[in-house]
Amino acid sequence: MAIEVKDVMGRVAIAVHEDATFGDIVAAMKRYAVGAVTVIDLERRPIGVVSEDDLLLKETDTVRHAISIFESRKQRTEHVKAQAITASELMTSPAITVTPTTPVRDAARLMLDKRIKQLPVVEPITGQIVGTLHQTDVLRIFTRPLEEMAADIRALLPKGVSFDVYDGVVTLSGRVARTSEGIALIEAVRQVEGVIDVSSELVHDADDLLIVPPQL
Repeated sequence: MAIEVKDVMGRVAIAVHEDATFGDIVAAMKRYAVGAVTVIDLERRPIGVVSEDDLLLKETDTVRHAISIFESRKQRTEHVKAQAITASELMTSPAITVTPTTPVRDAARLMLDKRIKQLPVVEPITGQIVGTLHQTDVLRIFTRPLEEMAADIRALLPKGVSFDVYDGVVTLSGRVARTSEGIALIEAVRQVEGVIDVSSELVHDADDLLIVPPQL
């Protein structure tokens, strides 16, 4: 079974309301030792995120000037944020969220793609925030002892297939009867707790995924 967000997430919803002040946001970050906080509406639904980068704009000299028609969209946004005093003005919107049943690997890819270190976790029906998933929570599943992980992988492999593990990446080699068998094996190994990715050097005796066009 794939590990889900609910298995590793923090049960504390690190959030501020949209009318929170600059000082309120800084205090929340300091209290929970985080680099960002979720902004929620009156129904506890995430509407954005304020990060340390958003707050630091107030301290940078590059944005302390009159708005120019030659500014890029990003520069104009930064200039507006530098003048902001509430969470709703400072936040980046919309908020990127996951649900408790989101696979941790999917959440990890989302963090990597969006270059963020934490995600608000929302209840799928109401959309209300129920917790926070931190990068450190995600990384915990990739620190499993190698011996345990190798034993689980070995139990999945058919005769004629071997593997190597380096930094959490599993390389499969050997021979399988059909292409579909190889694909299924790769996916099964990828689901093993602690595996970051799978590389295949498998040889297939027959390609059962080849689609033959009908004869005219």
